[in-house]
Amino acid sequence: MSVKNRTLPLILLVMGILAIFLGRAPLSAHMNIPYTFHIFDVLTIAGSLFIISKNYSNLRRGDWHIALFLGLVVGLGMLFATLFTPYPFFGLVGSNLGQALLRGTFTTIAVLGGLVIMRQGGPVQFHAAAGDWRNAGRGILLGLVVGLPLAVLNVFALQFTQGQVVQWQKPLAAILDALQPGIAEEIIYRFALWGLLWQVLRNSQPVYAGWLAGFLAMLAHNYSHFDDLFLQSPLAALGMGAALALVWGVPPLLLARRRGLESAVAFHWIQDAARFMTGF
Repeated sequence: MSVKNRTLPLILLVMGILAIFLGRAPLSAHMNIPYTFHIFDVLTIAGSLFIISKNYSNLRRGDWHIALFLGLVVGLGMLFATLFTPYPFFGLVGSNLGQALLRGTFTTIAVLGGLVIMRQGGPVQFHAAAGDWRNAGRGILLGLVVGLPLAVLNVFALQFTQGQVVQWQKPLAAILDALQPGIAEEIIYRFALWGLLWQVLRNSQPVYAGWLAGFLAMLAHNYSHFDDLFLQSPLAALGMGAALALVWGVPPLLLARRRGLESAVAFHWIQDAARFMTGF
């Protein structure tokens, strides 16, 4: 395969991701444009549905059980959430019930899409889905250990950047609401999207496809947090996004790749549990 053919899929992916960010910012100043998160969510779910339809037979009965279970956990959790308030989806779905149905469905589809890709040799393992509870437990424990000091650091950083003091919230509400971003975002971005990008790159970049796809998925997820800042100060958004990607993006990337999806979920969960508990 020529150098051009090896690099073309990667170049097209990078250009596509950049087009979403660079195209949304100027347009949003003149019209209502969906948040970047929602654009990537829809693209990931569409890609997952396509993968599922093409490789339906790869799914096992247990895959459906765990996908439906996680979708139910996310949906019911969103229904009763008090500290976690996601952006209205496409500016239309804002109620807890609407968000519960949407997020629960998206989670189920993303799990199934990610599992299809995993069974094709994908870059991220979901040990619980494979019945490997020992490695799943070890991954969760490692994610919590790695995540705890960064969760504390995150609280101090939020105090400094937002100029607010800690306002303690109900611990149980924080613990439960943190499952929303911890489960849903990691499944969509660190499992399904990463796997979809790997599918595009695996033939042209057989050695580096896993890491390249993970890096692109991490950047898409990380910079999607800065829609408003991109409008106010694009350079500040780029700099802050790079710093946060290094501190809070790389660890779950490495955990997911080395220890499985559960480890990244645990890392993400403890970040938001600490944040919600302290009122941020």
